[in-house]
Amino acid sequence: MTGTGLAALAAAGVVLLVIGFVVGRFTARRGGESDLDLGTPVERATFHTLHTASLAAPPLRAGLTEDTARKAARRLRSLLGTEALCLTDRETVLAWDGPAADHHEQRVMERVAEMLESGRSMSVRTDCDELECPLRWAVIAPLTGEEGVLGALVAYGSRESAVLVRATTEVARWVSVQLELAELDRSRTRLIEAEIRALRAQISPHFIFNSLAAIASFVRTDPERARELLLEFADFTRYSFRRHGDFTNLADELRSIEQYLALAGARFGDRLKVTLQVAPEVLPVTLPFLCLQPLVENAVKHGLEDSRNECRVTIAAQDAGAEAMVTIEDDGVGMDPAVLRAILAGERPATSGIGLSNVDERLRQVYGDDYGLVIETGVGAGMKITMRLPKYRSGVHSSAGRRSSG
Repeated sequence: MTGTGLAALAAAGVVLLVIGFVVGRFTARRGGESDLDLGTPVERATFHTLHTASLAAPPLRAGLTEDTARKAARRLRSLLGTEALCLTDRETVLAWDGPAADHHEQRVMERVAEMLESGRSMSVRTDCDELECPLRWAVIAPLTGEEGVLGALVAYGSRESAVLVRATTEVARWVSVQLELAELDRSRTRLIEAEIRALRAQISPHFIFNSLAAIASFVRTDPERARELLLEFADFTRYSFRRHGDFTNLADELRSIEQYLALAGARFGDRLKVTLQVAPEVLPVTLPFLCLQPLVENAVKHGLEDSRNECRVTIAAQDAGAEAMVTIEDDGVGMDPAVLRAILAGERPATSGIGLSNVDERLRQVYGDDYGLVIETGVGAGMKITMRLPKYRSGVHSSAGRRSSG
């Protein structure tokens, strides 16, 4: 998780404790009861507050929509103990919980518009003409995100109350933290998708052109091999450009690499020597999608495209207890370690560096900084890349098993 995410989580915890204390005092004064015997009325009310907040959080973590607002509104109203509560975006009421929606829901956006201009909480009379209506006072608090004010939380009471103003403001801040976390989640997803698109952009023009040219060269001389290569090419591109899942497994990734190497072998012939050493027990291990393929492509490029000599590429996947150890080694031209460090740090562009830096970043995002690539290289000394993959990690699930071989 990023530093921003951790800061937001910390803020959420602090705000939640404030809510528990403020609303706990408010509920204790009103004689709130709990089914659990947790001690004093304040302690019981605080527990109830924290529990209710935990139930309201999941829908809010999906963002501010009609569906999430509807699911959260009832919990938030219970949290505040108000006669009614509504959630809005900048233009419409998303959800209303409580009575009197028929004649208050149309008026509330006028008040919300006033709040949007100032960006600060407001406490106002409802000026309701209905004698039996319990909604006589409203507290309107802004809901904010990274792009400013997203909408409002409006809490209704039967009378003016300083405690309700404070509690509504704190709850709105807590809701805003949940919405910011939702934005962070979406940003992370967009980042991962952008990184995979970058890898696909690297693969597509250069490799596809050369593969098709190699296949075309066999159409007359060896039609059967041309057909086999065309099937390998179709399955390889289908896998590389699939639209589902951030993760795959080693079995599928290695199968894609075999297809890539078959196509590369059609182009380079006997100059490309490949050794595969794979322990069967690590084949189900999950890893981020398109992590191995760019490294193998990098090995072939530096081993053959940048040299006139033969190149030997060794790919090994071994069982290492709680981890799988994957190494990709070539005896090609290698690279200056200082240049490599600059590429990984994003300080220097390179025609093939996007694969290395992209994979390194994604591994660190998913597993932590201890799981970045370990690269050994030198000018004229080839390159060895080592990748450690935990066999089990919470939240990391493969979408494998959906490939088609036809």
